[in-house]
Amino acid sequence: MNRHTQIFFLAGAAGQIECALDLPESAPRGIALIAHPHPLYGGTMDNKVVATLGRAFIGVGFAVARMNFRGVGQTQGQHDQGRGETDDMALLLTYMKQQYPGLPVVLGGFSFGTFVQASLQQRLTAQGEPVERLILVSATAGKWSPPPVPSNTILVQGDMDDTILLKDVLDWARPQDIPVIVVPGCDHLFNRKLHHLRQIVTDTWRA
Repeated sequence: MNRHTQIFFLAGAAGQIECALDLPESAPRGIALIAHPHPLYGGTMDNKVVATLGRAFIGVGFAVARMNFRGVGQTQGQHDQGRGETDDMALLLTYMKQQYPGLPVVLGGFSFGTFVQASLQQRLTAQGEPVERLILVSATAGKWSPPPVPSNTILVQGDMDDTILLKDVLDWARPQDIPVIVVPGCDHLFNRKLHHLRQIVTDTWRA
């Protein structure tokens, strides 16, 4: 993500997991884990939406960790439909909490990554250890049905997205009574609209 990015590896059930860490200039005030889009369609931890979310969280003082899902980059294993990916993200969360104990945690994801993060939050909630908040960009409603998420989840969706349809996201969010931030004129990849994502993170967490 920048020249200060630290690459490290964790031992997962399917082999090594390639991870990246970016730190703010001062002591971190929180931890943000950002999950990338579908690995079978070119998704990696260097995806521009993932990178934008990461830079935004660094800007508000968070330590930001990403990983390549199974079969991507130097991460071993094969795509596991979100199950193994959620397990691997849980390992990264445990590692980050050990490195930076006591800090609040935010889970962020884009497209397929939202399914992973919502699944992880569901697991953590069942364990009595939910994270502070989720920010889900192009939640996979209508594709891979994500589990319910907490009421303070931030949902961001482009109205011109033809991969994840706005209607499907609204239908998923409506019974949960969760607002959806709609970015007008925005496609799935947030082309020319990435600055809105950065502003949403900055406005929410700087406050």
